[in-house]
Amino acid sequence: MSAPLLTPPAEPAADRTVVGENLSLPLFRTLSGVLAGHPYLKVVVDRAENTWHLLDTGAHPFHVDYIATRVLGMDLTALDADLDAFNASVYLDPGRRFLLGVLSLHADEEADGRERSFLVLETTEADTMHGELLELFYEFVRTRLDARLPLLLKPANHGQEEELTAISELRVPRILSHELFGTRTRTPLNPGEATGRLRYFRTHDAYTAYTAAADPGLGWADIVAMPCLPDDVPRVAGFLNTAPITPLSHTNVLASGWGIPNAIVRDLDQLVERDGLDGAWIRYRVSEDEISLERLDHEPALRAPAWHQQRIRLEPPLLEDTPVLALHRLRAADRDRYGTKAANLGELHHVLDSRTADLTAFYGRPRPPREDLYGHLAARLGLDAPPTVAELRAAAAGFVARTVDAPDGVALPFALQQHFLASSPALQQGIGKLKMALELDAFDVLDSLCLQLQHLVRHTPVPESVTRQIGQALTAPADPDGRLVVRSSSNAEDLPGFSAAGVYDSVTTVRGTGELLDAVRQVWASLLSPRSVRLRHQVGISLDDTYMGVIIQEYVPASLGGVLVTCDPTRREDFRNVYLNCSPGSPEQVVDGSVLPQQYLYNTVEGGGRTVALGSWGGGLDAATRARLADLSLTGRLLQSHFSGPVAGPGKPAGSDDPDGVDRPLDIEWLLTDRGGFRLVQIRPYAL
Repeated sequence: MSAPLLTPPAEPAADRTVVGENLSLPLFRTLSGVLAGHPYLKVVVDRAENTWHLLDTGAHPFHVDYIATRVLGMDLTALDADLDAFNASVYLDPGRRFLLGVLSLHADEEADGRERSFLVLETTEADTMHGELLELFYEFVRTRLDARLPLLLKPANHGQEEELTAISELRVPRILSHELFGTRTRTPLNPGEATGRLRYFRTHDAYTAYTAAADPGLGWADIVAMPCLPDDVPRVAGFLNTAPITPLSHTNVLASGWGIPNAIVRDLDQLVERDGLDGAWIRYRVSEDEISLERLDHEPALRAPAWHQQRIRLEPPLLEDTPVLALHRLRAADRDRYGTKAANLGELHHVLDSRTADLTAFYGRPRPPREDLYGHLAARLGLDAPPTVAELRAAAAGFVARTVDAPDGVALPFALQQHFLASSPALQQGIGKLKMALELDAFDVLDSLCLQLQHLVRHTPVPESVTRQIGQALTAPADPDGRLVVRSSSNAEDLPGFSAAGVYDSVTTVRGTGELLDAVRQVWASLLSPRSVRLRHQVGISLDDTYMGVIIQEYVPASLGGVLVTCDPTRREDFRNVYLNCSPGSPEQVVDGSVLPQQYLYNTVEGGGRTVALGSWGGGLDAATRARLADLSLTGRLLQSHFSGPVAGPGKPAGSDDPDGVDRPLDIEWLLTDRGGFRLVQIRPYAL
């Protein structure tokens, strides 16, 4: 039995583009394709000829190709040779001849329960139409539609939203993106396909009861569905959420890193009841345009997933006596002594202070038919005349250094954890038992051994020599009882292919030095949690090779915090946009799923941004703050050139079409501090 959720577009017939005709609903359906579950149709208004073109979606995937070849008589070679100038003439010129847009068909429910269809008109996200053009575009289309069919204008970016504030909604009825899509029944989060047994938990308590009682519990062939999956969910075949979450939550970062499908399906309860899916074997597919659940009538012959053969190789940890160092004294190569997180922050200090790194490499890659995107980067940086390569690099480095800061703090090396572990015979004996259990695959005793070890770590006295080194390295805070943040920095996290998002502990509520040692031991203990040990074992990371560094920082109050990834997580082919989430206060609220954040997309090529969702707060940010987030987004893209390139260390895919790695996105946690500046508190690879 199949339970299709979204229907893919049918194969088109011959070109059926029409010119000058009024648009009825039957004609719309004849010409339209389907995107993200909604029929849509491309529209070109020719102001010079006072007519419009309704493009057959299957025959004409790009507006500009149609205009150039069918209206202006150009060939595609000539268009490609001057594509950016042509795009500027149709998307940026305030006196442009052509107005380009998309009509999409939607439906909502009337008060009496009847369904109402309506059309939405929008431009591309990079279009800079001013208010007069937006009103003209709307009126031109409105007069050529069936009068019984409502039409709403959806501004495509924040600039258009601002332009429309001066125009009455009676003249131009409108709908914002988050209003149109914020309550979607089904939303893709991470694309993929899986075959497995659906395990549906209607509440978190039901999930907890099952995982506590079931033997062997959830496994690699299960697809787990529940309102919001917990961060400690084991590695399984797929995720399904029945309540809204952000694509940047810890669980979706795990889904991306594990390469498993993940989606929001808010009507799953009805589907489960209708088709008897709970406990059934299903085939589950998630893509940008389709989410489907297909019930299988028999248990399939499954092979172990590819990650059973995945092996992550760590650089050998260096355990000789190493000093506690300030973060700004570290570089990327120090990951084998202080952990990846600390080393990345040290490298960030170097990039901001030296301004010598090339932050333009992402824009230097060919994006056919363009040889590079240097011209777009120059425009984003506000450079008027075409700059030299050296001038562009200097401008990029200066922009980043002015936009963000790196956090202060100190890093504790692996050597301190090693001294601590060696000081206790009980700890040494417990680690020996755990290694033996892993060698024998004795998973029935693994959890209890890990929990016993964690208890020992938290309560074993810290040697005086270790305590002294920590105390000597910390500068006296302005407030002796001030708040500290103690964060994990293992060599088995923030790696290409193994992010470990949410796996290790950080303690953000440490008050003064009296609680500091407890927090350090808690972070050390998280290296031995049942979940972290299992996840590392699954990818071949040896317990002998795994160590935990620690970062200690003063707490910095923030008015806004969040996460950005330098990609669109649901559209992997998109090289323009970065995805940014934020909420008042700490970014932990974004990644742990405790709140629904505000969500934005920013175009780092042509410029502009748009609101995806307003989250738990209901109100959006002011225009000035959104503009600052655009600068932060561009900064993330520029840093990608450095941190995803050769300096990122092991893990570059051999033989890929991205040999320098600059297309691999970053995952960045940030704060907008009460002092008014952006501070990056974590920077790591984002798995795609």
